[in-house]
Amino acid sequence: MAWRAGAVWAVSIAAVTAVSSGVPVAVAWLTKLVLDRLAGGPGALPDVLGPALALMALGLVAGVQPSVRRFAGNELDRRISLLAQDRLYTAVSRLSGLARFEDPAFIDRLRLATQAGGSTPGQVLNAVFAVAGGLITLAGFLVSLLTISPPMAVVLLLGAVPVLGAELVLARRRAASDWRLGPVERREFLYATLLSSANAAKEIRLFGLAAFLHDRMLRERSVAERERRGLDRSELRIQLALGLTAALVAGGGLVWAITQAGRGALSVGDVSMFVASVAGVQAGLSGIITEIAVAARRLLLFQHYLAVVGTEPDLRGTRRELPPLTGGIEFRDVWFRYGPEHPWVLRGVSLVVPYGRGVGLVGGNGSGKSTLVKLLCRFYDPEKGAVLWDGVDLREIDPAVLRARISGVFQDYMQYDMTAGENIGLGDLDRFTDRAAVREAARRAGAEEFVAALPRGYDTLITRVFFDSSDDEEGVFLSGGQGQRVAVARAMLRGDRDVLILDEPSSGLDAEAEHELHTRLKEHRRGRTSLLISHRLGAVRDADVLVVLENGVVAEQGTHDELMAAGGVYARMFTIQASGYREPDRPAMTEPGPPG
Repeated sequence: MAWRAGAVWAVSIAAVTAVSSGVPVAVAWLTKLVLDRLAGGPGALPDVLGPALALMALGLVAGVQPSVRRFAGNELDRRISLLAQDRLYTAVSRLSGLARFEDPAFIDRLRLATQAGGSTPGQVLNAVFAVAGGLITLAGFLVSLLTISPPMAVVLLLGAVPVLGAELVLARRRAASDWRLGPVERREFLYATLLSSANAAKEIRLFGLAAFLHDRMLRERSVAERERRGLDRSELRIQLALGLTAALVAGGGLVWAITQAGRGALSVGDVSMFVASVAGVQAGLSGIITEIAVAARRLLLFQHYLAVVGTEPDLRGTRRELPPLTGGIEFRDVWFRYGPEHPWVLRGVSLVVPYGRGVGLVGGNGSGKSTLVKLLCRFYDPEKGAVLWDGVDLREIDPAVLRARISGVFQDYMQYDMTAGENIGLGDLDRFTDRAAVREAARRAGAEEFVAALPRGYDTLITRVFFDSSDDEEGVFLSGGQGQRVAVARAMLRGDRDVLILDEPSSGLDAEAEHELHTRLKEHRRGRTSLLISHRLGAVRDADVLVVLENGVVAEQGTHDELMAAGGVYARMFTIQASGYREPDRPAMTEPGPPG
């Protein structure tokens, strides 16, 4: 990934690393040379000039290289991060269904993948370069040390083995902890989001929930911090033990070198070289081990990125073309549940949505109405049975091809943190910037009047999350009914699609606005294949066919008049709703009698 993102920058970093890694060794040898020549007396000053100039040049290199290295590293990190994010969300976009996004383990993996994907390649590359540079420096000092004290070189190398083992074990424990703490951190983020959310602010303040949520947020944070603190303590114990051992080895070596110099076995330059070599070998080994441990932990976390990027599409389809609907849509003995541990939501549902006709789905909460819509859009596939488009099983159709033929408004519609015009334009990206088409869709949804009255009309942000960067103008809030009309306009923009789905399209509207919208939708639905869901039965009574779902099965179906005459589930529900709009019976008024 690093090579693909920026080969030139990677090579530049490698070159700078190689040069800078040799500088400390060269400095140590030149320093030894200068000291030995100075020990020869004043007459040796001309011989010192050359090594001194070389030391000055190395100082310039040492001073410049960090800035060059940092610049190249930052540029490479940016390029890698962009490539990693592109690959990650390309893979996420391949997931056509909803099941993965409802899986907590996948959400945790995606969070870690987002964190690790953009940073790990750069960090591992930096570690590789650091290890390579450290080996160069280490080799130089090690050769120098071998010329003075081979036993010391062996002691230092052997001492690095347990250090490396301990660091790798700790890296694995940290990576496992990051995965284990995923749910904890998501809950902490949830409570923090609620405390700062405009949507939740009303209830939180009315019910006095701020302190309760704040306490839960801190509790989750404490769980995570407790585990990380334990890992930090383990690391501290290891580092203290190793640091003390290194200090004792270096101190003992220094005493030995001074003793040898006192006997004349070593020169002043040799002592200087010995001290620099011991320090260089220790620092080099410590740096190499640290970089290896960091890379090991990052690579363990990078497995989550690779797992997401390598995720296969959850819903496949071989048909890349789909003829226009001519016959209708059939649900044939459809069984579905949201997981093996969950109850069946649909239990052998069979019904037909005829071409050019409107079918109203009626039923209580949990009866399976919205689930049928999700299966029609192929957000899921049925466990048993089939959904057929003119006799073709939807599982054979590419989900993108199928959805291009469908328009709809969902009960849990989205309001995007964009402008009003963009919110409507998202309904058909081919006409995203076609202001005339956007206005017409708003008009047909009854949204034109209030959108045009916004401070900047269709260019007004309908969110307070952002502000317009051109003039720092804040966005506006839409009422629930206004937001719902914008969602309907978004569906209207899709035009003449084969199937229109209306799942509670007027749930946020008052009675007058609801009547007006359904009048508009009735006109829009005329001659179209449509599926209409509403708990307000008056809004679906004019459908060509009404299908009543109860406990995941089709309880009855027919026209409004037929079902009322049958006196079954639909008639009972309709009667109960209608009774709420009638005046209750009042006792007859009597004439007042005479006073007294």
